[in-house]
This record gives sequence, structure tokens and C-alpha cells, in this order.
Amino acid sequence: MISVTDALGEVFALCAPIGTETVKLRHAAGRVLAVPATARRDQPPFASSAMDGYAVRDADAGQGAQFTVIGEAAAGHAYDGPIGKGQAVRIFTGAPVPADTDRVIIQEDVTRTGDTITQNVPSADSRNIRPLGGDFKSGDSVDAPRRLTAQDVTLLAAMNVAEVEVARKPTVALIATGDELVMPGETPNPSQIIASNSFGLAAMIEAAGGIARMLPIARDTESALRQSFELAQGADVVVTIGGASVGDHDIVGKVAADLGLARAFYKVAMRPGKPLMAGRLNDALMIGLPGNPVSSMITAQLFLIPALHALMGLPAAPVPRRKTTLLTDVSANGPREHYMRARLTDDGITPFERQDSSLMSILSTANALLVRAPDAPAAAHGETVEYIAL
Repeated sequence: MISVTDALGEVFALCAPIGTETVKLRHAAGRVLAVPATARRDQPPFASSAMDGYAVRDADAGQGAQFTVIGEAAAGHAYDGPIGKGQAVRIFTGAPVPADTDRVIIQEDVTRTGDTITQNVPSADSRNIRPLGGDFKSGDSVDAPRRLTAQDVTLLAAMNVAEVEVARKPTVALIATGDELVMPGETPNPSQIIASNSFGLAAMIEAAGGIARMLPIARDTESALRQSFELAQGADVVVTIGGASVGDHDIVGKVAADLGLARAFYKVAMRPGKPLMAGRLNDALMIGLPGNPVSSMITAQLFLIPALHALMGLPAAPVPRRKTTLLTDVSANGPREHYMRARLTDDGITPFERQDSSLMSILSTANALLVRAPDAPAAAHGETVEYIAL
């Protein structure tokens, strides 16, 4: 067995870049920007009014000053005429500031009678004008790699960027194995269970920005498993679920090796999830997850999702760990790193009493994993501990 840290390092070493594609900005949110995007204009593209008010020459302004209103400027409609001494233009927020003016007196600071305004207060320090390029200038860029948020897309649109180059979405082929499995909605015989792992993993993959291909269940024969691997061709990642242990019916490792798998490791010093395997299968990254649903979901969180991020060009980094206060006593840990399903609140974290890896209902209720280092001593209420948010 190898450590979680070493196993993740091996997975990252197997992650080759998967290439890029160009998408319209409308479809860029959530994608990983692969190449910096450059602004094609200044923002604002002209000096603009920050307030509703009156554009005047600053030299003419001051408490008691009077101006004759000679025109109007609104967003999308500039005032282009000359403005002389003692003259003003009614202006609205976002409108271009007339060339001959350099102050906007806000409307609350004047009294208007007909076309005459009187400034009622001293001139403020702020001239209420947003300078040309005050937000960003032509040639400024949004750096890559980064996962584009709604805020990023707003910025790119303002930069007049219509399309961006992003990492291609990694395709993940999911192969659930086992004679004991049937699909949801089917009627299992007394010895069978419902195949649940693939559905949870597909949701995780798609939330991380990948494309999940859920293949038919592979039965416990070499020929059936070979057929599943054939169906997985073209995927960037092949994920097998179950069948990677050491039982007589666990044949994933053998069949994958026969098909050319260069295995990097098998078995990780963690619980749940010890029977984890990874390697390179021809052009694809292959990860063999445990068949136990809880083990499968937790190992995918720790290894598959970071691998997808790396394939899309994001930094190769483990799932973030945070610290909080332990709200109950926890016994000493064994030789494997333990990821305990837990409930996180504003006050701290409490692991569930029942940690059996078959309990999917507890995983559904948990919103965090309390991380216990190998051979960690008992921890008491009030100690600071590490956790992973779910």
C-alpha cells in the first residue's frame, strides 16, 4: 500500500493535457479558460458620469454659482456641442461627459428654475466622473487557467470578447462491474443489489466539468469486461467500479493488464477505499474505484475529481482541507488515513458514530469528511482538526 499523498502524486503524473476548443461566450461559464482573453476596448470607453446631475466646467463651479442648461446627455446619447462659461448640460449616470466639462454636480446639490440651476453647496472633492479606461484598458487580460465564473463572463463580455479558448471537457467512461448489480427501476433477484455508484459518480464528474459516459454493467466474465473496455475507447478517463480487489471474481486488474494497462499503484493506505488502482490504459487515464458505494464516492472525491481538474489545465492540487473545532472525543486511529463522514456546523465538526462504509444514508447526510492521519492519537473535544467539505 502507498499513502494517499503518494497515490495522488502518481495520479497527477498520469494526467496528460487533453487539448482545447473555442466556445461562444454564452457557453463559457464553468469552463476552464485555457488561453488568456484580452480586452478589445477600454472600459468605460469614454469619460462617463457617475451620477445624475449637471456637467459643468470645474473652474465655474462653487457654492452659489449659476448655470444655464443648454442640452442633455443620456446613456447612449452624447451631447456634442460646445459648452461655454456658465453653461451646463443635464447628464445621467453612464452618459459620456461633454468634452468641455470636467465636473458633474449631482442633482441633489442644485436648485433648478426653468433652464437655470444654482449650486447650493461647495464643490465636493469628487468630480463624479469615471475616467476613460478606469476599469480596464484595451490589451488588459483575464489570466488562464481559471474556471470561468458568472462574474468572469460578465467581465469578458464588457471586454468585447465574443468567444474564448477553453479546455476540452474530459470524457469519463464509467464501467460498473458485477453479477450482483441491476439498474434502478429493474427488479433484482434475492442476491442482487441496485447499481448506485455510477449515478453518483456521473453527477460528480459533470459538476466538475467533465462528461460522464455511463456504460452497461459489465458482468463477472473476462469477455464481458473486455467488451466494456472496447465501448470505453475514446474516453480520456476510464473508471471501473468494483472488481479490483483480490477475490476470485475480481478480474478488472487482469483484464486491464491484458489490454495494456501500465499500472501505477494498487491499494492505498486509507479507509474507506483501500482497493484503489490507477494507471495508463493506452491513451486514457484509468482509475479502478472500490465497488462499495461509500468507498467509491470518497475515493472519487480525493482522486478522480483532482485528476479531472489537472486534465483541464488547472493546478494539480489535492482537495482543499480546512480546520475547525472537534465537538466530540474521537478514539485513536489505525495505520490507514481515515476519512470519517461528519456533520459540520458553525461551531465545529462531529463525526457520525456509525462509519461502516456500506452506509450510504450517512454519506448523504454528511457535509464533511473528518480527516484522521495514520496512527493519530485520540483527539478530545475542543481540539483543532482537519476536514474536507462535501
